[in-house]
Amino acid sequence: MSTLPDDASRADHSGALYDPVKHAELLAAYCLDAQPGQRVQVSATTLALPLVEALHRELLAREARPVLRLEYPEQQDDFYRFASAELLDTLHPADLADMEHTDATLRILTPQNPAQDGQPERRTRHARATAPLSQLRSQRRWSLTLYPTEAGAQAAGLSLGQYQNFVARAMFLDLPDPVGGWDAVRGRQAGLIERLSKADEVRIKGPETDLTLSVKGRTWANSDGKRNMPSGEVFTGPVEGSAEGHIYYGLPTSVGGRLVSGIRLEFRSGKVVAASAEVGQDVLLASLETDAGARFLGELGIGTNYGIQTPSRNILFDEKIGGTVHLALGKSYPETGGLNQSALHWDMICDLRGGGEILLDGELFQSGGQFV
Repeated sequence: MSTLPDDASRADHSGALYDPVKHAELLAAYCLDAQPGQRVQVSATTLALPLVEALHRELLAREARPVLRLEYPEQQDDFYRFASAELLDTLHPADLADMEHTDATLRILTPQNPAQDGQPERRTRHARATAPLSQLRSQRRWSLTLYPTEAGAQAAGLSLGQYQNFVARAMFLDLPDPVGGWDAVRGRQAGLIERLSKADEVRIKGPETDLTLSVKGRTWANSDGKRNMPSGEVFTGPVEGSAEGHIYYGLPTSVGGRLVSGIRLEFRSGKVVAASAEVGQDVLLASLETDAGARFLGELGIGTNYGIQTPSRNILFDEKIGGTVHLALGKSYPETGGLNQSALHWDMICDLRGGGEILLDGELFQSGGQFV
């Protein structure tokens, strides 16, 4: 099953496909659904300035109230490196007050070269302090997207032009009607959810992986590009104490600019009781100590976007790869019925395309990355 428009009809496109104006139109109209008078907060680094400028104009054209939060590319790294203990460990009331008067938020990722020192312990401390702000933001309409950068292209092993085209195709910006493409995704994923909603138990099997968890009574969400652009996944919140077994996450992820790969986790009664990573183990162990909820699962997602097949070392794209599953440690999404609370939400990707399986109540649902 493919959640993409017919790839054959898109193969003849050549030249530059990425257009920040078209990207901005999709974000404002489809992802944010910006309405007159609504206050929309846009966060990005200056690397995304062409997209920020286009989006600002588009929001104004829709009579919304754009609020821009621009940072220089190394600003977050500098904060974690130089901030005092008081700044790391406290949340200013003005930040909460600002979010209380915000209708929607958009965060634009701008991939950068990994920092030499990711400050994992200091990042964890600040995440704990700002958890109330994250919780309040999650109750507003929110969306996440990416602007293609040179560093992102390098991480994906592509030239900048190739990476821009990769991003454009993943978002359907190469189509005359991108919204129509995402409407088709929603319809195809609805069929998967119809089957998943009947299951009580999910079992994931693959190389170094045999994990069982309960989804009984939980709601499956249809991720159709409104919150993540691009998207292509269905997800839910597993029953918090249900995960049993072990899992290997073969696809690398990045946390605070630090590469983490080869993650192995063992679960008992829903809790991580053993953890290791081939690269970035200090980041993994620091994250597990974020708070009490950091060792429990907050999300089970199944990637359905078969138009994204090559990992780009960016979670926004890689977790959507058709034939993969991702399980996030930490915070659950309330709309799924998930109850786990944490300042952490870290998606880790397990590739099932090399012989893995997903079983629903013992019945085969996916084999070798393909739905049966």
